[in-house]
Amino acid sequence: MTTDPETGESVTAINDVLLSDALALQRGERTSTMRDIPASDVLPRTRVPVYYDRRYHERFIAEMQTERFQGFRSATLAELAKSGIITIRGGHGSPSSGQRIGNVPYIKVSDLRAGFVNINPTNRVPRSIAEEFWKGPSSRLQAFDILCPERTSKNIGDFCVLMPGQEQLLLTKEIIVIRPGERAEFDSFYLLWAMTLKIVREQWKRVIFMQTNREDVGDRFLEIEIPVPNDPVTAAKVSQPFRSYYQTVAKARTSLGQYLADSGDHHFFVSDSEGDIETQEEEEIA
Repeated sequence: MTTDPETGESVTAINDVLLSDALALQRGERTSTMRDIPASDVLPRTRVPVYYDRRYHERFIAEMQTERFQGFRSATLAELAKSGIITIRGGHGSPSSGQRIGNVPYIKVSDLRAGFVNINPTNRVPRSIAEEFWKGPSSRLQAFDILCPERTSKNIGDFCVLMPGQEQLLLTKEIIVIRPGERAEFDSFYLLWAMTLKIVREQWKRVIFMQTNREDVGDRFLEIEIPVPNDPVTAAKVSQPFRSYYQTVAKARTSLGQYLADSGDHHFFVSDSEGDIETQEEEEIA
């Protein structure tokens, strides 16, 4: 099955671009998807045709030259990380299934969906195990960090937001965590605005490979290029809808969580906070 680009509907025709290009090459013809790559530039571990398809990047460059993106420059995630404008890290690690009984929520790639980190209240590890993977008493996560799967997921490149109160989680190692760095002139909401632009999201199609039967992006995501604002005012203005939405949700979650804690009459799960975890541990000790 493939998608008709004009109607958006699924059709049974096979969209075999590679075969079409190979046949055209035999006939001495050129197509829009052909690329001549010097053999010296073909890396031994990236002999995958889509990796050398520049159409997604060309669309990004063309859009960056429009009036909409005046006041922006472009940079790769690697360039931004190297200059201290953003920080990038991976998840903590993956404890064995026998260790997943405790108080600290364990987050798998399947828990990242619909723009939020969805905590499974039945999937937890003991604090002692969490601290082994954290390499200390804290997860080193921050509210409004943005996260996405790094492998084994159809949602690689789709970012979610870590809400206030969710900081003390144990993340599987197959998760990418990005936040503004010390030199940034924008916040996490701008990063989310930039990473969710279609001209940015499409670039992931070039760097996601299949490892056996699982998707994997490795460190190739560092080649993703995003718009970078020339000043903090521009950054705040374009990302305001994201900021307003997530801050409103955060306030509502805090309010409801406080009501549930004060009332004690409801069986209703909102999220865990560090205080919630400590309270559970104290109750178990008592």
